[in-house]
Amino acid sequence: MRQRIVRLLLPWLCGLLLAAAGPAGAQSESPDGDWVYRIAPADTLIGLSGTYLQAPYGWRDLQKLNRIADPLRLVPGSALRIPLKWLRREVGVAEVVHVQGETQVVRGSEPSRAVQTGESLRAGDVLRTGAGASLTLRFADGSRLLATPDSEFRIERLLVLGRSGLADTRLQLDRGSVDTVVTPQKGRRGGYEIRTPTVNLGVRGTEFRAHADPASARVEVLTGQVAATAGREVRVDAGFGSVAAAGKPPQPPRRLLPAPQLPADGIRLERIPLRLGWQAAAGASGYRAQVLADGQPERLLLDGQFTDPAARWADLPDGRYLLRVRAVDADGLEGLNASTTLVVKARPEPPFTSQPGADARVYGDAAAFAWTRPAVAARYRLQVADDAGFTRLRADERALAEPAFQLALPPGRYHWRLASISADGDQGPFGDAQAFTQRAIPPSPAAEPPQVGDGQLVFRWQAATAGESFDVQVARDAEFTQIVRAERTAQASIALVDPPSGRYYMRVRTVDPDGFAGPYGGTQQIEVPTSRWWLLIPPAVWLLLAL
Repeated sequence: MRQRIVRLLLPWLCGLLLAAAGPAGAQSESPDGDWVYRIAPADTLIGLSGTYLQAPYGWRDLQKLNRIADPLRLVPGSALRIPLKWLRREVGVAEVVHVQGETQVVRGSEPSRAVQTGESLRAGDVLRTGAGASLTLRFADGSRLLATPDSEFRIERLLVLGRSGLADTRLQLDRGSVDTVVTPQKGRRGGYEIRTPTVNLGVRGTEFRAHADPASARVEVLTGQVAATAGREVRVDAGFGSVAAAGKPPQPPRRLLPAPQLPADGIRLERIPLRLGWQAAAGASGYRAQVLADGQPERLLLDGQFTDPAARWADLPDGRYLLRVRAVDADGLEGLNASTTLVVKARPEPPFTSQPGADARVYGDAAAFAWTRPAVAARYRLQVADDAGFTRLRADERALAEPAFQLALPPGRYHWRLASISADGDQGPFGDAQAFTQRAIPPSPAAEPPQVGDGQLVFRWQAATAGESFDVQVARDAEFTQIVRAERTAQASIALVDPPSGRYYMRVRTVDPDGFAGPYGGTQQIEVPTSRWWLLIPPAVWLLLAL
C-alpha cells in the first residue's frame, strides 16, 4: 500500500517542483549535450518522438533514458532529456535580411544573379560582395552573419535539429571578412563552424570576426570562445585574437587592441563628402570604420579601412546612424569596437557666398550681401554677427526670398553665414562663415584757396593722417577731360611751375592705407592772368631794340 501511494505521489511532486523551473512547453539546453524539453499537458512520448527524433531512435528510447514509469502519464512541466544526436535533422535556409551595394549569389550551374533582401538561401549557395557592398544573413536559430565588402563564402551546411530551435551550420570563407553573432548552442552536436583555407573556426555561441585570404586567416573574439583548428586546436577567448598562416597552426592568442576614443555625445556632420576623425590609438597600424543603421546592427551601410585615424566617405543621406571604429595591429588583427552616434545633416546644402568675399573691406554705412541660388532652396537664413561664434548677432533674417540683402552697419569687423530652407520648411546647415571689415568712406580733404605767385600755381588741402595719401587732378576744364597734372601723393599740396595763363580746375580725394579712394571733393577754380612784365621795360631799351 505504501509503495502504491509513493508511486502515485511521486510524479505529482516532481511535476510540482519542475513547474517552478519554467512553464509547460518551454525548451532549454543542458550542459551535457542534451536538449531539455518541458512537458506540455497534451504531450505523449509517441508524439514527441515523431516530431523530434530521427531513426533509429523512438519513444521507448526516451522512456528508458528519462526513466519514465508510465509513458501514458507524463507530468506537465516535467523535464524530458533528448540527446542532441537523436534529434531529427531537417534542411534549413538562411534569410537575407539586408543587402547593400552589388552582391551576387551562385547556385549550382545557374548563372550568378543579384541577391535580394528577403530571399532564402540554402546549402551550396556561393555569396559574393563587391567593393563597398555587404549583406546580412539570419539563420534558423537566430544566428547572424554580416559579410563585409570584397568577400566570398559558401554555405556548406544548413540543418535544423527537429523543432528544437537548434541548428547545425557550416560555412566556407574563401576571402574577405564576416562578422558573426551566434546563438548559444551547447553540446557536442549542432553548432556553428566557419572554415577557411587556413584554419577552421568552431563555436557554441559567441560573437566573433573571421578574415581569410589565400595566405592566412585571422579570428577576433568579442564574446564567448572560438576553437581555431589547423593541425592543433587553439582556444581563443573574448578580447583575444589569433593569426594562422597557411600550413602552420594558429598562433597563441593575443589581446586585441583597445577601442579607440570616440566622443560619448556623438558626432554631427554637416558637409558632404564626409570627413571625421578620432584620437590615434597606441599600437595601431590602421583603422577600420563602419557606419550602420541606427538600431539595426545587421544593416552595414559604409565600411572602410584607413591608415590614419580618420574616415572619408563620399556621401550618406541625412539621418541618424551608428559609427563603429576599431584599431588594426601590424598583423591585421582588428581590435575592440568603439561606437558612438553619428548624425548627418548636410541638406539642403547652403548657398555659395558671393559678396562680401572672405576678409573683404566694405566701405560706406551699409553692407550688401549676395549669394547663389541652390535648386532646393525656397528661402534663406542670413546671420551677421560681431563674433565668430555668432553669439552677438547684428542680424538674423530667417525668411529671405531673394539671394541678396543689404544691412546698415557701423565700421567694424563682422562675420556672416547662410543656410538654405526647403519648401517644406526644413533648414539645412549653415555654410562656412565669412569675415569682412566695414569701413567708413574716406572723407574728401578740405581744400584751401589756390595761390599764384613766384612763378607757381599752388594748391593746398588738409594734411593726411597716418597712412593716408591723396589723388589730385588738375585740368583745364571743369569736366576734367583735359588733365594737365594727375598724381598720387602723401603731401598736402601740389604746385604747377610757370603755368600758362588761363583757367585751371583742381580736385582731390583721400586714399586710405588699403588703397581705397574716397570721393573727390569740391572743385577749386583759379585764373592765371596774362603776364604784363614788358610794361616795366624803360623807353630807352625799347629804342635800342628798335634799331
